[in-house]
Amino acid sequence: MRHVLSITAHADDIDALGHISNVVYVRWVLEVAVSHADAVGWPAAAWRALGAIVVVRRHEIDYLVPVLEGERIDLETWIDSWRAASLIRRTAMRRQRDGVEIARAATTWAFIDMASGRPRRIPEELRQAFGGAPVGA
Repeated sequence: MRHVLSITAHADDIDALGHISNVVYVRWVLEVAVSHADAVGWPAAAWRALGAIVVVRRHEIDYLVPVLEGERIDLETWIDSWRAASLIRRTAMRRQRDGVEIARAATTWAFIDMASGRPRRIPEELRQAFGGAPVGA
């Protein structure tokens, strides 16, 4: 199941080179992930009710085309793969006016028990909410 969030590049996102800063892309990856979770019925409160949360273990971002202030961007995200206690989420970023892909990301998230701080098996109900196959499928 894919999810799209549309955003606008703002003046405070601009770096010294006159385009969007690379750290803004990381923020966008996180924003669309949260938006996706909210859209499938897993807001932050639902995670806390489970006594667990996902945390970023790794970001990989390929920067393809600079983004300028005022440009509208579609952030599209989906869960690419599942493991027992982690997942890989992909994000594609496209400029709205012409559909050009401006960046792509792969983020590894770990499912962490809040009480112990250790990895915990991802419940089947969570995988199904995001349209994912069972672990190992």
